[in-house]
Amino acid sequence: MAFSHVPVLLQQTIEALRIDPQGVYVDCTAGGGGHSAAILDRLQTGMLVDVDRDPQAIEALRARFAGRGNVRILHGNFFDLPTLLSGAGIDGADGILADLGVSSHQLDTAERGFSFHQDAPLDMRMSMQGISAADVVNTYPKAQLQRILYAYGEEKYAPAIAAAIVRTRERAPIETTLQLAQLVKSAVPAAARRDGHPARRTFQAIRIEVNGELERLDEAVQTLFGVLRPGGRLCIITFHSLEDRIVKKRFAALCTGCTCPPDFPVCVCGKTAQGRLPMKAVTADETELEDNNRSRSAKLRVIEKIG
Repeated sequence: MAFSHVPVLLQQTIEALRIDPQGVYVDCTAGGGGHSAAILDRLQTGMLVDVDRDPQAIEALRARFAGRGNVRILHGNFFDLPTLLSGAGIDGADGILADLGVSSHQLDTAERGFSFHQDAPLDMRMSMQGISAADVVNTYPKAQLQRILYAYGEEKYAPAIAAAIVRTRERAPIETTLQLAQLVKSAVPAAARRDGHPARRTFQAIRIEVNGELERLDEAVQTLFGVLRPGGRLCIITFHSLEDRIVKKRFAALCTGCTCPPDFPVCVCGKTAQGRLPMKAVTADETELEDNNRSRSAKLRVIEKIG
């Protein structure tokens, strides 16, 4: 199966990882293997561990890296990385990458139901298991729909959109992506339709809800950092402000040392910084923006474990 994905911020991420040819590196959201292939090119006796929860991605990764003895491919959610690595007999990593975006394959494969540009059943499940977008749209109460549109889509027209969804589904279930996209378009003011596609925020919110993308993200960042060996780096690529705020805040907490008042003669809080920020957040340059429009909202943050 072809599983295409154009890796964003590729060179910046590879440079930030500072790859040791003998090290162990984990691509937590391996997708089509774009970042992974660049990591693998720089390894000698080191090991690459690819993780993804999408079974189609796992199938594509196994085909792409077949015969490579220093690649381990693990099917699962990176939120559970310590358990996945332990099951594979791996006790730590020198570098970890998590690209939190939706893959090009998922967006461009109509039947996966992620895109508001192509008609398909409402799905949006990265793991292809659990509740679907159709379940959310057709069963959530209006108040809950409005809440996720506000919280996960930062959609200011959430009340009108949630009300329109409920009115429509009372007549018949909302089953396809274009049904939902047209419904959203009709629910917002005409001016809002000129500022990009009016369904973009709604689709983002429902996708986040379906996949639980933010529910455990703060905990997951802490967990990934804990897997690092001293001197190792964690690189996280985000695609919207909600994710980025969570990552930025957790990185800052990991880099915070003593919090005692400055007039204390000695530290009594016992807090020490666990990490440091080796670089500022990185975004795509003009060349990448021209080549890959999906990189426009990507932001790379990096933390290094002290030790």
